[in-house]
Amino acid sequence: MIYRKASEKLLELASYFKVVAVVGPRQSGKTTLVRSIFPHKPYISLEDPDRRRYAIEDPRGFLGDFPEGAILDEVQRTPELFSYLQGIVDDKPTTGQFILTGSNNFLLQQSITQSLAGRVGYLQLLPFQLAEIYSKEEEVPDEDSLMLNGGFPPIYQPGIPTHLWYPNYLRTYIERDVRQVKNISDLIVFERFIRLLAGRVGQELNLSSLGNEVGVDSKTIQSWVGILESSFLIYLLRPHFQNFNKIIVKRPKLYFLDTGLVSFLLGIERKDQLKTHPLRGALFENLIVTELIKQRTHQAQEINLFFWRDKTGHEIDVLIDEGVDLIPVEIKSGKTINSDYFKNLKFWMKLSGQKKGMVLYCGDQSQSRSDGVKVLNWKGYFYSD
Repeated sequence: MIYRKASEKLLELASYFKVVAVVGPRQSGKTTLVRSIFPHKPYISLEDPDRRRYAIEDPRGFLGDFPEGAILDEVQRTPELFSYLQGIVDDKPTTGQFILTGSNNFLLQQSITQSLAGRVGYLQLLPFQLAEIYSKEEEVPDEDSLMLNGGFPPIYQPGIPTHLWYPNYLRTYIERDVRQVKNISDLIVFERFIRLLAGRVGQELNLSSLGNEVGVDSKTIQSWVGILESSFLIYLLRPHFQNFNKIIVKRPKLYFLDTGLVSFLLGIERKDQLKTHPLRGALFENLIVTELIKQRTHQAQEINLFFWRDKTGHEIDVLIDEGVDLIPVEIKSGKTINSDYFKNLKFWMKLSGQKKGMVLYCGDQSQSRSDGVKVLNWKGYFYSD
């Protein structure tokens, strides 16, 4: 079993909260993690029709079977349980009584907000971080392999080939999870929407343009985007709220939370296809952004990432908000440092008054420049600890 960096944080949350909710996309390793951390707790999958029926029809009896608590897997399937769960956990001072997992954040948070607010610690578990799969920088394969494979655990253990795993993952997601949230009548159109979305990775999300291509109105597109967000397939990177000038864009940028899934949706199966693909740079940017997101979510921290772009074409790929400081990050898929890497950084740093910036790229040379900009190999940045 591959060690998850979220393990210690999960134990910490269970020492403070009576209930801990571990949320994330289907097949991200939630069940494996919670069962390994809490091996003595009874485990109940609410995907099981008989268990789910028992929980829905007799919630008191169902929960009464677990006086010391339990792991309730895919608990968003039984929202009826939450009101009864509140009474049970309130009767005992013990922390870490129930461990809940869920693959739909909207359904789970809706139920928790109504019944368990203030009693639950949250941990978002996404697919593997690179530092979980590969123990040190020298072992990390090239970025093209990483973009093709993604980070979902079954790709690594037991090692299912990507061309077999991703089509089945997409089919299961659309046929089961999407219908659980919203009764979409034409799933073929919804699948076409997901594939079109993959072609916009790293771009601003334009609902009207997408609606025209898919053949539905922008409100429907907004609803469908919400489904993908709540089930942890995509992440919308918001523009930073602080106006350094008055002409910044307001639409979010779109990223998928797994580059292997994007590659599959784009029909990219081999490294030679990826090397010349027009979206290679956007896919590499997606890889870096998702790694930055995982660093935060796997420690139960709020995501502190934004982007900045004005309407004259100046853009910063990522702004890391550290409270007092904003760190601008430019992400480049090239291997050779050139002056174009620094144009937007210099413009933004002069505009904002910030003194530090960073370029993450695929080359081997590192630089600490006199203007406060550091140039780092992306592997060195993520493996610097």
